[in-house]
Amino acid sequence: MSVKIVAYFASHRAALALGIALTLISAGSAAAYQGTPEQRRACTPDVYRLCAGEIPNVRAITACLQRKKGNLSPACRAAMDQNGY
Repeated sequence: MSVKIVAYFASHRAALALGIALTLISAGSAAAYQGTPEQRRACTPDVYRLCAGEIPNVRAITACLQRKKGNLSPACRAAMDQNGY
């Protein structure tokens, strides 16, 4: 396998894990509110910028975003506020 193919799959695996993490970011139970696609998109850059080392651990990403709330983009901060964080 070439380096480009390996890098392609690695980056897509990380993106998938991030998508799952952000989908579940507000889930406390099966009936809990799931963030909208717009809310998840709002926080994706912040997760990569501030919490990349936590991917793919959903709880760790959520905790990281909460700890770094003062550094979040306005859109992600609004999404976190909407979800009660």
